[in-house]
Amino acid sequence: MTQAISGSCLCGTVRFEVSGGFDAFFLCHCSRCRKGSGSAHAANLFSSSAAVAWLAGREQVKSWRVPESRHERSFCGACGSALPGVQMDGALLVVPAGCLDDPIAIQPTAHISCASRADWDDGLEHVARLDGLPG
Repeated sequence: MTQAISGSCLCGTVRFEVSGGFDAFFLCHCSRCRKGSGSAHAANLFSSSAAVAWLAGREQVKSWRVPESRHERSFCGACGSALPGVQMDGALLVVPAGCLDDPIAIQPTAHISCASRADWDDGLEHVARLDGLPG
């Protein structure tokens, strides 16, 4: 039996546990995921068998879908943090990796939608890496 993984939103209003394994971990570079994450890509875990149990703040979980698409995201209504959501008529649990509080064993499976990645998202291995904020 897989141990439950804990997660929460930035303000702590929403807390949850995910039970079950993940099928894939994708870093999606499509324009919708970039807008939703505010970054170069979204980092989402996917599972067709895991379940989410809301421990606190379930009433603050909001979802929004791009009209006439399958692109949907769930978030905290108080702070806006990305949260798990059930998609494809309940067949798929999508969990933003950044909302998890516990470590996970799975590494990213693939970068996807790279053809539409941001033009500045190239050669980043050469950008300086700092352990804290710039001085």
